Amino acid sequence: MVLAGCLGMIATVPSAANATSGGGVTGKLLAQGVAEKRLKLKAKGPSDVVVRTITIDPGGSTGWHYHDGQLLVVVKSGTLTRTLHDCSVEVMPAGSAFTEPAGAEHRHIGRNLGTEPVVLFATYVLPQGSRLAEDVDAPSCASE
Repeated sequence: MVLAGCLGMIATVPSAANATSGGGVTGKLLAQGVAEKRLKLKAKGPSDVVVRTITIDPGGSTGWHYHDGQLLVVVKSGTLTRTLHDCSVEVMPAGSAFTEPAGAEHRHIGRNLGTEPVVLFATYVLPQGSRLAEDVDAPSCASE
C-alpha cells in the first residue's frame, strides 16, 4: 500500500525529461521603454502590423497628423515633445513608451526640441491597406 502511494506521487511530479530546450535562436534588443499609463491595443478586422524606426533631427517635427490605427512607440534616444489634439504637451525622454490612439480626433505633432536626434521604434496596428499617417491642420488651440 505504501509502495502504491509512493508510485502514485512519483507519477504526478513533473519530469524535467519532458522539457525541451531551444537552440539556434538569437535575439537583439532594439529598444526598451516604460509606459507610465496602462497600454491597450486592439484591432477590428484584418490589420497591417508595421514596425519602423523613425528619426527626428534636432529642430524637426512630424507635422500634425493622425493614424487610422493604434501605435505602440518606444523612445530609443533623445526627447520627443508631443502636442496633442487638445494642445496639452507630453515630454517623452529616452526610455519612455506610449500608445497613440486611432482616429482624426487624436491628431498630434511630435517635435525634437533637443540637440540630438530623437530615435523612435514604432509598431503600427492599422486597418489593412491604411496609410501610415494622415496629414491634417493644427487644431484651433494651436494657433491661439
